[in-house]
Amino acid sequence: MPPVQDVPHRAGPAGFPAWLPSAARRYLQHTGYGHSLRHVARAEGCAPSTVLRQVRHFESRRDDPLIDEALDRLWRASLPPFVSATREEPQPMPQTARSSAISDDQTIEREARRILRRLCESNAFLAIAPDMDKAVVMRETTPGRPTRTAVVDRTVAHAFVLKDWIGCFRAGRVASYEITAAGKAALRRLLAQDQKRRQGASGFAEAPDVFGEQHRNWAERDVMDRATGRSQRIRYNLAESPLTALARRKDKDGTPFLAPELVEAGDRLR
Repeated sequence: MPPVQDVPHRAGPAGFPAWLPSAARRYLQHTGYGHSLRHVARAEGCAPSTVLRQVRHFESRRDDPLIDEALDRLWRASLPPFVSATREEPQPMPQTARSSAISDDQTIEREARRILRRLCESNAFLAIAPDMDKAVVMRETTPGRPTRTAVVDRTVAHAFVLKDWIGCFRAGRVASYEITAAGKAALRRLLAQDQKRRQGASGFAEAPDVFGEQHRNWAERDVMDRATGRSQRIRYNLAESPLTALARRKDKDGTPFLAPELVEAGDRLR
């Protein structure tokens, strides 16, 4: 993205897609369109310090080639059709090129259900290079010999990285990305939406809270029923217990804050 002094002063935000995170939008308003931090803060209804923190956050992430490319494409696609990105003579930008520079919300959510699910598999990662039109999901089932499991458009990968659904863990000519905690939460939310839609079509009165589902990590375990003396299998949320955080704490001498048997007793009580 060219320096601010080479960029015509334009409003810009109306040209950004709805799925773009607010932090990335504020960054582009400040660096791409030259709006001051106070101007962006007033327009967004937040504090200037918040905008400054988000601008610095994205500046530190510009070393990631996928993020750098995504921000540059979004900024160029948000320009009016006859505005040039430099001081050179303005040239018309074909509408087809402008529309193909970014993906729409429906495409991103549809591909997220497919790609994020693949990235949740063991030893799976997304690979992309500057000369690749698409990103490839690979899974290393045999050491040193990964196999391709999915292919996704480059523009969709841009949305994934800006939403922090994937993160770079190996840079180079071919960069490798893995799913993040935010990506796993987004996948759970999307799958909960699908379940809610199916239950609504089937006439069920109750449906899961889709935003609550993204923070849940379901598991099953066997417990003993004291009344009958029999073992029964229950389903519980691994992410909801405060005992998990307490179990990680240690005293100054390294002794666990809670003994393992206390954590187990607390889980049984819960």
